[in-house]
Amino acid sequence: MANFEGVHVALVTPFTTNYEVDYERMTELCNWLIDKGVDGLIPVGSLGEYTTLEDEERAQVVETVIEAANGRVPVVVGTGAPSTSKVIKWAEHAKASGAAGLMALPPINYNPLEEEVIQHFKELSNVGLPVIAYNNPRDYPTDLTPDLLRKISAFENIVSVKEFSGDIRRVHDILDQTNLEVMIGVDDLAFEGAIAGASGWISGVPNILPQEGKKLFEMGQNGAIEDGLRLYRELLPLFHYDAEPQLVQSIKHMMELGDMDCGPTRPPRLPLSKKHYEKIERDFQRAKNYSILQ
Repeated sequence: MANFEGVHVALVTPFTTNYEVDYERMTELCNWLIDKGVDGLIPVGSLGEYTTLEDEERAQVVETVIEAANGRVPVVVGTGAPSTSKVIKWAEHAKASGAAGLMALPPINYNPLEEEVIQHFKELSNVGLPVIAYNNPRDYPTDLTPDLLRKISAFENIVSVKEFSGDIRRVHDILDQTNLEVMIGVDDLAFEGAIAGASGWISGVPNILPQEGKKLFEMGQNGAIEDGLRLYRELLPLFHYDAEPQLVQSIKHMMELGDMDCGPTRPPRLPLSKKHYEKIERDFQRAKNYSILQ
């Protein structure tokens, strides 16, 4: 069995209208998602606006999610930070708080040497929790290629990769060339990823459509191609927003439409245009209408 199988939601961080972290809403969101059947929760990732959180807020978000999950599903904690020492600090905090695993980017501030990437993940492995390496060459300078992943997977606790390159061929190459599990990281490859052998999906839009997301991924894993494609094509317009730089604003607007409002995004992320939101509303209604009919 995979370390982190199924649909793991990359959580948004709820804010009040005054941009304060809404920990009560965070607890409500976690309970709702678990009740809807998601397989895991991932706080303080990119979708969770971790870069806007003060250290005290970030620590409390992690602790709030782990307390809300209460062992019902695993909590994998994002460790993104400017230096390896800060990444390790957040990894150790996650471990002490009861996390089941870590999600870890390579060094993020500059284009590192291969040996620096390898040393970075070696230190993460030494923390003693299973690590999902996060490959996102769209937004960060390092591409964790299959060859590089093979090298860092030599460390005991590097067990999986969140694959966000947007190239479905990577799933096949990683499974062929490494011993890592693959978790799809971009929503609009979720169905193809499951078919290709990904064991999990670190998902964005399932913050508000968790049952649809879980059903879709299971269809892909089980080879239910015809039924899966019908559902996938209704969800796909929404999934495309997850692959855009404005994914946080878009998904938070979906949550507002779905009666799970988690407040605004913190600057520098500002509200998007009325035209953008109107398109989300049309796409969301399409997905909900299809879902209601099933």
